[in-house]
Amino acid sequence: IVVNPIPGGPSERVGIMPGDRVIDVDGKNVAGIGLKNSEVFKMLRGDKGTQVTVRILRRNSSKPLEFNIIRDKIPIHSLDASYMIDDKIGYIKLNRFALTTESEFLEALLKLKEEDMQHLILDLRGNGGGYLNASVALADHFLKEKKLIVYTEGRNSPKTDFIATTKGELQEGRLVILIDEGSASASEIVAGAVQDWDRGIIIGRRSFGKGLVQNQLPLPDGSMVRLTVARYHTPTGRVIQKPYNPNELESYYSELTQRYNNGEFFHADSISIPDSLKYFTLNTGKVVYGDGGIMPDIFIPVDTTHYSEYYGKLIRKGIINQFIHTYIDKNRSNLKRNYGSFEKFNKNFTVNQNIIDELLTFAENQGLESDSDGFNTSKDEILIQLKALIALNQFSTNYYFQIVNQNNKALQKAIDVLNSWDSYKHLVKD
Repeated sequence: IVVNPIPGGPSERVGIMPGDRVIDVDGKNVAGIGLKNSEVFKMLRGDKGTQVTVRILRRNSSKPLEFNIIRDKIPIHSLDASYMIDDKIGYIKLNRFALTTESEFLEALLKLKEEDMQHLILDLRGNGGGYLNASVALADHFLKEKKLIVYTEGRNSPKTDFIATTKGELQEGRLVILIDEGSASASEIVAGAVQDWDRGIIIGRRSFGKGLVQNQLPLPDGSMVRLTVARYHTPTGRVIQKPYNPNELESYYSELTQRYNNGEFFHADSISIPDSLKYFTLNTGKVVYGDGGIMPDIFIPVDTTHYSEYYGKLIRKGIINQFIHTYIDKNRSNLKRNYGSFEKFNKNFTVNQNIIDELLTFAENQGLESDSDGFNTSKDEILIQLKALIALNQFSTNYYFQIVNQNNKALQKAIDVLNSWDSYKHLVKD
């Protein structure tokens, strides 16, 4: 089933729609014969410029439809969401740092400015990083000319500085950046630069701690080896890379699990950092910390209030996603007729008891044992996920995040900080 054709991709250009069922690829049947998705994907992929013919079943069509798709590069976007939270606060979420990240960010930022945005929340949670140049270009928009953004230095690699230019589109105004343990590399460069120059407030949990510069060296057999030649340093000199002992590989790779077990995801005071790893920001002299990763100015614990093992299984086994595909396939025309816009959908659509009962029955049919206590514990979260996934299928990723963010504690704290800025002035330079 086609969930959503990628915007601007070759399938969307020929008219493939959400809910379409692929039954045939280049004359070969792929429906109802037990093929894995990966096998179908392999049949669909090929060299740029070549053609693949697919036949699909579309609800309310009397016969299969045939499409000739010219294979092309698939656009992979960095921007997950951008919207106005209220009449002053804008929100942008990035999922990676790639060649198009700066242009996507700028396009979103300028649109928000047209809507009279005064303050920005930049969400880098779960953003595993990407290109160094993309992170430098993004940070450049927040810092004034000639400010150091990041530098690299290694045992045999001379220090290289990356400096802000005059192009910054958001050098003034209130700024909050959200990070967590999934924010790494390029995300940490941006957060570290903003924090060290007291340009904005960092909210969330300690970031991953990935800050190595590596060169790829080709080997005769066609493989490659990555050689670490330098490390990233924030403007105050903090090393982004978390400590690494070659004799304790298992400990290094399980470091996030250790953080969880040590309580770091739940209690800010569970992190013990020696005085030797204290640094001072470059404008206000605020204490910040090294030892790998970026420590937030305001800590937000992992929220387990609505978590249950039952909910975990619904997610891990993909049952909620499968159910949504089935539900939308049956109700697509009604959804379009009754909720033609996201605004109407967000205001008027409710996950009612009938939908809940359908989900519970579907889950049982998928082999998940019923658990009323677990469901009741996680009910609010399940209802939000169901509505958000319908919005994702009917509209776009942007609207998915508008719904799931409504009860997000880190985002709510960011909004509170921006609206009560005077109470947090000690964390920034106005």
